Amino acid sequence: MTQALSPTPTGPRVKTKLFWASGTEGPRLAAVTVELRWRMIQCCVQKQVLNTLLAGPVDSDLRTLPPDAALLEFYLLPDGTGIADFSEALGTSIPSGIDSEQLAVDSITRTLEANVPQVQRLKILIHGQEVDTLAGHLDLTETFVVNTKPASAPAVKPAKAG
Repeated sequence: MTQALSPTPTGPRVKTKLFWASGTEGPRLAAVTVELRWRMIQCCVQKQVLNTLLAGPVDSDLRTLPPDAALLEFYLLPDGTGIADFSEALGTSIPSGIDSEQLAVDSITRTLEANVPQVQRLKILIHGQEVDTLAGHLDLTETFVVNTKPASAPAVKPAKAG
């Protein structure tokens, strides 16, 4: 499924994969391709992708994140850890329960994995603070794996026989 969203004024048009609820039974995600004009500054791409995910799908029943949640800031550390700082609504407006909380985090991590390969891990903050859980169930004290593909090792040249 491809959905056109209103583009930002600059940058190339890029097909971007976002992960929202699949609409089938159980907590599952489905990839939806949207076309965005990416700002080519790396920090802006990460923010733009997450803000589009937060804006939600056309069908609000497929939403994985609360409609009033906002991304306050996103930082990428040199070791590949992304720090996503969300408004308090991410924790207070999400339905409490491990399935809905896990689905929300999975939609964020899978969207980052599909679009921002530099992000290896994700730390979620709420209003600049580390919190114990998202809405009472999912542990936010650790980082979440984003890039599940192993980093490719540099090619090793065979030693010459001497």
